[in-house]
Amino acid sequence: MNRIVLKLAIPSIFANITVPLVGMADTAIAGRIGDASVLGGIAIASMLFDLLYWNMGFLRMGTGGMVAQAYGRRDFKDAMNVYILGMATALGFSLLFLLLQYMYVEAAFHFIECSPQVEALAREYFFIRIWAAPATLSLNVFKGFFIGMQNAVSPMAVDVTVNIVNVVASIFLTFYTELGFSGIAWGTLIAQYAGMTLAVTLMLLHYRRFFHYIDLHGSLRFSKVRRFFMMNADLFIRSFSFLFIYAGLTSISAGFGDVALAVNSIMMKLMLLYSYFIDGFAYAGEALSGRYIGARDRDSLVKAVKVIFLWCGGIGVVSTFGYWAGGEWMFSFLASDPEVIAEAAGFIPWLLVMPLVSCVAFTWDGIYIGATATRAIRNSMLCAVAGFFASWWLLGGVLGVQSLWVGYMVHLVVRSVYLTVTARKEVFDA
Repeated sequence: MNRIVLKLAIPSIFANITVPLVGMADTAIAGRIGDASVLGGIAIASMLFDLLYWNMGFLRMGTGGMVAQAYGRRDFKDAMNVYILGMATALGFSLLFLLLQYMYVEAAFHFIECSPQVEALAREYFFIRIWAAPATLSLNVFKGFFIGMQNAVSPMAVDVTVNIVNVVASIFLTFYTELGFSGIAWGTLIAQYAGMTLAVTLMLLHYRRFFHYIDLHGSLRFSKVRRFFMMNADLFIRSFSFLFIYAGLTSISAGFGDVALAVNSIMMKLMLLYSYFIDGFAYAGEALSGRYIGARDRDSLVKAVKVIFLWCGGIGVVSTFGYWAGGEWMFSFLASDPEVIAEAAGFIPWLLVMPLVSCVAFTWDGIYIGATATRAIRNSMLCAVAGFFASWWLLGGVLGVQSLWVGYMVHLVVRSVYLTVTARKEVFDA
């Protein structure tokens, strides 16, 4: 079972390592072409895209869980039907985002409080990168399909390609052309379409033999569409709830000034660095729980869950020591503004406790997705949102911006407890 888990987890971890490096590269580029307002512009623009794209995370999660169960049943016709439904949904939402982009930004800045300089830079970034929407959303479906088919190498190849192209293109366009700050956005756009091109190529190479199962009329039959969207509606609410927390943390931070916003933006990127290691095993949990539930193999399911949790707990401990040894250096690498670096010292302790607090929640997420136990995932996140904002409301007057991190840790504890308590019913007896 260790070999099976690692075969799925290691490629995902390798791919995931490159994801935060891109965010850090964007932050480092912005930090070296201007002051805190440039970092703030990247933070606000990234938040706007997260509100769009992370809400679309159900395209990957729902596709992965349903395809994994179809794989366990050896029902490749159903797997291809899920893929077609996912792609139709991705392209439909992409068109909607492109049509409503200006209304979306105007509505967002009606609620976001930030300096005029930060707002102008965020708008510039957003209106370039939004044209990558078709590629970005389609890649979610491709990756979900690959993972569901127990193939972790293809999504790794796609992610690595996207992220390498992103870093190289952003650096080149920002520092070696006249684009300047906007080169960061153009680099991201180019990278997304490079990744989509590779994903289509891999689909043709590895799964062409299943194309004869594709039935467009059958895939879009009401019963199948209803099943797909009912399950994914729960995942949409889950993603929206998480982004409500993230957006709240970012927008409330902006009210404390550009320096606080820049510090919290870097904090989120450093925290995500650890989570991408855990996500590799969460993806393995997603693929294997779906596979074994589809095959009705409860013994293998229990073994897989135990092995995955042992690996995730070990990563949590190692990550805490990593943040303790290198937290200050990481901050200084990502920002050159003395005010930002000085302010960061009071936030580093949160990096030390986050891995141990969060590893249970992150691991259960993947297992529940494979089990398609989406209602429980949704409910855990709704409770977590309440915990985050209650903590900030109760402690904000006493702790200031630090209360946001108390709330963030509370939301992780709520998720961990809820999913642990309901696991027997939702996963093992599914």
